[in-house]
Amino acid sequence: MYNVTVSRHNEASVAAGRIVRVFVPGPSQITPAKGSFLRKVSGKGMKAGIGDHMQAQFQGQMGLPVQSLAVYRAGALRVTNGVNLGEALSNATELELADAYHLRKHANRGRLSVNVNGDKLSVSKGTELGAEGHDLHLDCIATFMAGSGNTIEVLVLVETDANGLIEDTFFLPFAPLQPDVEYVLVKVDEDTARTRLADVACVAFTRGTRITLANGIQKPIEDLAVGDRVLTRDHGPQEVRWIGSQTVRATGAFAPIVIREGALNNAHDLVVSPNHRIFIYQRHDAVRAGRAEVLVKAKLLVNGQNVIQAEGGFVDYFQLLFDTHEIIYAEGIAAESMFVDGRVKPFLPEDVQARIASEHVYAETPRAFELRDGMLEPSVAAEVLRSASGN
Repeated sequence: MYNVTVSRHNEASVAAGRIVRVFVPGPSQITPAKGSFLRKVSGKGMKAGIGDHMQAQFQGQMGLPVQSLAVYRAGALRVTNGVNLGEALSNATELELADAYHLRKHANRGRLSVNVNGDKLSVSKGTELGAEGHDLHLDCIATFMAGSGNTIEVLVLVETDANGLIEDTFFLPFAPLQPDVEYVLVKVDEDTARTRLADVACVAFTRGTRITLANGIQKPIEDLAVGDRVLTRDHGPQEVRWIGSQTVRATGAFAPIVIREGALNNAHDLVVSPNHRIFIYQRHDAVRAGRAEVLVKAKLLVNGQNVIQAEGGFVDYFQLLFDTHEIIYAEGIAAESMFVDGRVKPFLPEDVQARIASEHVYAETPRAFELRDGMLEPSVAAEVLRSASGN
């Protein structure tokens, strides 16, 4: 644990061991988040091969799994009315319910690159924010209410140095914040930060996505069942071992990416979560990856034309889990199945977790290179990759 100073205003809460603090601002309606993506629908025992291998596969030359988060420094969000007047957003022990915050004008997000090694998070090489090698702690989820009554969740991350001292604090809003809006802190939850990060990291298809089965038939993902045989690129027909499903508000980090028909040679619109990776086989190495096979997150393809992010309303997300991390076919193009790493694994059903922990893990050399943020200009990324595939 990192070293913090407990303010006098929070001593009672800390002493009582309270993890969730809630401020009720009156009759205004609060629209809560609808929980974690990783709610179980169904599942069976899994065969060998799903364990730590999934943390290594498809990582190119990057080593540990890396998550790139677009975060603000804590100083971008300050108290303009309340107990902590003038202070920046801080860790949970310093936060005061009912304090009102404003986002600083012209505040910009930066890229925080995060290494995931089991339950441990650290700042990765090539990050814009933070110092490489420093530990990162998922401190809390802070919920703010705007004057409209809408609520926005914010993930607070704390960076600590080698001595465990706080070096910096960052926050990741799950919906856009506006500088001219007052946000009142109504809830602080220290128990669900990892769950919410898993939500952001989790790859998912949306309701209606047609998945190619072993017999060539395309079936809507919501109609699939555990045991159905799905066509995979590398291992032929494979049985679905577990299906997860959740409905979330389609805002910010949870707003789906719509890849319009034909943008990547897909037969119909493909709608996926922002971090879902699409598989591209290059017939010529247009991206200079040094190999034919590349993966790219859907959010890195957004160009405002034939690849867009769809904000508003709610979205139904579905995850498919196989014995190993697979490349399957959705709306006629290749995309990854659910990827299990240290952020996601704790929220799988207990029997699936037990199987992952007990099975022998075989090593496999990564083949696909993941395109990172900044490697392709978003305005032309989809066209470059479509052309590189030779279709």
